[in-house]
Amino acid sequence: MINYRRHRRAIEKMYEDKATISRYMSSVKNPDTRVTEQKLQPVYEDQPCKLSQTGLARNGQTEAQNNLQYDAKLFIAPELEVQQGDVVAVTRAATGRVEMYTAGQPFPAYSSHQEIMLTCKGSA
Repeated sequence: MINYRRHRRAIEKMYEDKATISRYMSSVKNPDTRVTEQKLQPVYEDQPCKLSQTGLARNGQTEAQNNLQYDAKLFIAPELEVQQGDVVAVTRAATGRVEMYTAGQPFPAYSSHQEIMLTCKGSA
């Protein structure tokens, strides 16, 4: 029989990074005209997590710029409700650098953690 509480504690010992998860939500821009706008608002802040790279960066070199895109996997607590399309800012413990990602569909099949595929897009 698996002791899930002990299993979760063992996995969470590997969590060295922090994630802030934000989502676009509607907010009223002008109450008189009821015009709304989509704003990126934090849903969870400074959540312990582990970031793992799943593949090498894809190079999209053009004459004007070098476009980079790569995938990563985020390990985080299972009770957090992360949605596909959420913006995930991961602060790396080793460097303090903040990396921005877009969340894919979460895989919450475990009682100890959930895995979320992330995509990073940028230019070098």
